[in-house]
Amino acid sequence: MSLIIDCHGHYTTAPKALENWRNQQIAGIQDPAAMPKVADLQISDDELRESIESNQLRLMKERGSDITLFSPRASFMAHHIGDFNVSSTWAAICNELCYRVSTLFPEHFVPVAMLPQSPGVDPATCIPELEKCVKDYGAVGINLNPDPSGGHWTSPPLTDRHWYPIYEKMVEYDLPAMIHVSTSCNACFHTTGAHYLNADTTAFMQCIQGDLFKDFPTLKFLIPHGGGAVPYHWGRFRGLAQEMKKPLLEDHLLNNIFFDTCVYHQPGIDLLNTVIPVKNVLFASEMIGAVRGIDPTTGNYYDDTKRYIEASKILSGDDKHQIYEGNVRRVFPRLDARLKAKGL
Repeated sequence: MSLIIDCHGHYTTAPKALENWRNQQIAGIQDPAAMPKVADLQISDDELRESIESNQLRLMKERGSDITLFSPRASFMAHHIGDFNVSSTWAAICNELCYRVSTLFPEHFVPVAMLPQSPGVDPATCIPELEKCVKDYGAVGINLNPDPSGGHWTSPPLTDRHWYPIYEKMVEYDLPAMIHVSTSCNACFHTTGAHYLNADTTAFMQCIQGDLFKDFPTLKFLIPHGGGAVPYHWGRFRGLAQEMKKPLLEDHLLNNIFFDTCVYHQPGIDLLNTVIPVKNVLFASEMIGAVRGIDPTTGNYYDDTKRYIEASKILSGDDKHQIYEGNVRRVFPRLDARLKAKGL
């Protein structure tokens, strides 16, 4: 019997006080007198329990999911707002709340950290928060935003040495990174319908063009939302890599890059699992996230992704076990150690 581990969960149902504090912080960028103090944000354990029990935890139980890797709400990261100090304060608050949820519901939620990224700022400035989340909060992974500018793509590609301080820490602590952008401030790119999927595809192409994994052979990236356009255009990417005189993609990238199952219809999941090797696919739902409604053709929630895995005619029982549990534990070694310590 597999544990059902959802590798892509965000705290989208945090108490309203968090959003109110953030709005005050944003106002304080222009009017320093309005800038709130961290201590002004008061959220009780009971409020956290209520926000989880009636939302994520209820749906996890209804849909048959056991554990969620839980990070701050992606669209709230908004690294393009303010400077590094604004981002650092905000990241610390959000990470602490996810950690508190993990202590209140230790059987169901495991923290993953956001980083205090800021456009034009050396990624090395993120390391203190990363280390705190690993050492103090037990974070098993991080979310890395390849575009802190919010849709203008002013940062170097992920293969550039600009990012190496983060990668060095990822290798040191055996942390994978989910490559996940935040809110788009560019009107050309809808946040969840375009910017997220563009970023997934862009990150993969950047990795094709470079040789990052020669420098970091144990580095692991999780590309969410089923990899954006990658599985659908696998032939295009294979052909481009060939023209660039790169190794075959299974050798060039697939020891280091993985994809989740946040693809919200059966044909999409079937395509993902036909094109991408099973060993590179991790179960996820991004539940109560970008797509929350009910599919009128099935009567089920779009983001109830376990249904698609169960209904697959191309996955064996062992394949499903690997997607639900085996691959997640392999890609997230700190999670695996945590579960083993509990006898799981």
